[in-house]
Amino acid sequence: MKVIKTKAIVLSRFNYAETDRILTVISPDLGKLRLIAKGSRAMKSKLAGGIELFTVNEIAFIRGRSEISTLVSSRMNENFKFILTDINRVQFGYELLKTINQTIEDAAESEYYDLLETTLKALNDLMIDLDITRLWFMARLIAITGHMPNLLSEADGRALDTDKKYNFNLDRMSFESDIKGKFMPNHIKFLRLSFNLSQPLAISHIKDAEKMVNDLMPIISSMRQQHL
Repeated sequence: MKVIKTKAIVLSRFNYAETDRILTVISPDLGKLRLIAKGSRAMKSKLAGGIELFTVNEIAFIRGRSEISTLVSSRMNENFKFILTDINRVQFGYELLKTINQTIEDAAESEYYDLLETTLKALNDLMIDLDITRLWFMARLIAITGHMPNLLSEADGRALDTDKKYNFNLDRMSFESDIKGKFMPNHIKFLRLSFNLSQPLAISHIKDAEKMVNDLMPIISSMRQQHL
């Protein structure tokens, strides 16, 4: 039988039989996979170290006749251990894995894997504010699933004005001018960067980034609830 090798991040795992585990993982080239790690809960198992959560692993497996393949080897490449030092980061980490698992299909494109790995790296960096990482992740996920909001003009096509205030119209997925609006052009610029920059570290250096995130999080959360 052909042994297939790839890089993978564990999305979920549960105990099976006496010493086995069933895993769901995401890989950059093969999408979402379901694997059985036989004997991985036994003492001195060679598979145990390469199937931990919040790690990047090199795995090898054999395709099965069912949808579950058999893991034959695993080796940890990168361990995001600092996530485990902060309960809030751990909680978001679990939410992150669950969200990716629920969002992607089996033949997921590589950008979902890249998004997850980049987010875990940011989550592991204690110098990056957790909410910045959270907002960036949700914005990027909304974008790659095809629900990018209009951040260049109002719904009627009028260009956004640097002197006006705005509110966000969720149905139209765009900002609309309003003299009592909650958002200024710098909010929109920050949101535009959040959707387009390749990592959250870049937006963490923007002036008043944490305040911007606090102001904009309700918009991002509403987009996520409506479209994901």
